[in-house]
Amino acid sequence: MQKPSSKLFSQSELKLVSKGFSFTEGCSRDKEGNVFFTDQPNDKIWRYDTEGKMTLFMDKTGRSNGTYFDREGNLLTCADEKGQIWSISPNGAVTVLLDNINGKQLNGPNDLWMDLKGGIYLTDPYYQRSYWNRTSPDLDGENVYYLPKGSKVAKMIATGFGKPNGIVGTPDGKYLYIADIGAGKIYKYTIANDGSLSDKQLFINRGADGMTLDHLGNIYLTGGEGVYIYNKKGESVGLIKVPKGPSNVCFSGKENNILFITARDAVYTILMTVRGVE
Repeated sequence: MQKPSSKLFSQSELKLVSKGFSFTEGCSRDKEGNVFFTDQPNDKIWRYDTEGKMTLFMDKTGRSNGTYFDREGNLLTCADEKGQIWSISPNGAVTVLLDNINGKQLNGPNDLWMDLKGGIYLTDPYYQRSYWNRTSPDLDGENVYYLPKGSKVAKMIATGFGKPNGIVGTPDGKYLYIADIGAGKIYKYTIANDGSLSDKQLFINRGADGMTLDHLGNIYLTGGEGVYIYNKKGESVGLIKVPKGPSNVCFSGKENNILFITARDAVYTILMTVRGVE
């Protein structure tokens, strides 16, 4: 296996955890350090625990893609079979949080992030799926939306993307990063008190599928050769090469210092010298 190219990060081996999936995506860490990830073509969510055991968490997931844990331990998912956002309780009970924009079906929610107030930011690109009956979008454009906590009405808060995909915010709730995988760019926004965005800046001249942050403010981007790491100034500081193009990434483990990577039909881990954000 390949090793990271930066001395800032662990030089341990990249470990193949499991393979044989169709397309792994949407990894997220719960409070205990377990990882949940999706296999969208097979319509399943898997759980990889801190002891290294893999179990099926849920079948028939609404074709869930990106995921994120809320503060109550519910797994939020982008269920793009019907263009919905789900909240899945620890025992598997599903609550639909969002299923339309002004009466029109979303393109296909891809990834999401929750702010300190419990509001949800979500990207909504259009990727034609084999399991859809529709062949064109109901909505104009591929945009980013914000769903305030407790609301059933999402607001369009960012437009002008080729294809928005990965999304992550800083733990202090001040900044939001959005990957435009269609344009090959990462943008940084300032988050206002009402959840709106301003001060759009080109942060990194590279696109990404999934993204995460560590406690030093470094940002991790998936795609191409592996996981590309940039510091808070947008400067390249490392690359973790992955045998197959990775789709998403998150920190995991009891110490929150194990990088978990979804990559095509497989998932990998690597021990880091930094921790993920809580």
